[in-house]
Amino acid sequence: MRQVKRSSLISQVTAQLREEITSQRWPVGSRIPTEPELCDLTGTGRNTVREAVQALVHAGMLERRQGSGTFVLTNSGLGGTLGKYFSDARHRDVTELRETLEVTAAALAADRRDDEDIRAMLDALDNRNAAWSSGTPLAEAVGIDACLHRTIVAASHNAIYLEFYDSLLPVIHEAIRDHFLDHDDDYIAEHTTLVQAIIDGDVGGATTAARSLFRELSEPPTRAAELTE
Repeated sequence: MRQVKRSSLISQVTAQLREEITSQRWPVGSRIPTEPELCDLTGTGRNTVREAVQALVHAGMLERRQGSGTFVLTNSGLGGTLGKYFSDARHRDVTELRETLEVTAAALAADRRDDEDIRAMLDALDNRNAAWSSGTPLAEAVGIDACLHRTIVAASHNAIYLEFYDSLLPVIHEAIRDHFLDHDDDYIAEHTTLVQAIIDGDVGGATTAARSLFRELSEPPTRAAELTE
């Protein structure tokens, strides 16, 4: 990133932050630098940086998470627009849409995954399972969980699937959070089975594992969560 020297600082900084996101130098799911770090990177003050970040929050590209920082939700303006539309959808409808997309993506991933995809999925799986078994704050665990599912969609090597999935990330986070608050299960075994089937190139196994996971996600509530914000 370069230091800003001309007028209209907020719009210039906003454009620079957007470029970091759209170029994927700040990947979807990652935490962006802190305000002091952004001030150093752009050579501007905190108020300018804060306004620029807020503009991208309003656009649906970034999300502030209390106590955790600001995270990238999508790398396109289209994703932000769709995200606002889906934010009013019922969780049941979102879960059914996710199932349709993710079951197919899992099958495609089992057929198309490469070594880089495998490394990404294994890292994301380890992070996800560790988060749900170690008392990680709920907001952080939810983001880590969603990151795993995104690596599976990315491994499908279908750019349209990934773009659409990214547009759903805000409501996916909310759905994962609410589901955990209602159920007494970390689904570690189910996620592990799904990822292993994809790594093994087992298209049928990946499809079955993904469908099984979403079937369990559709079960009635059982309890309140033990993790806290």
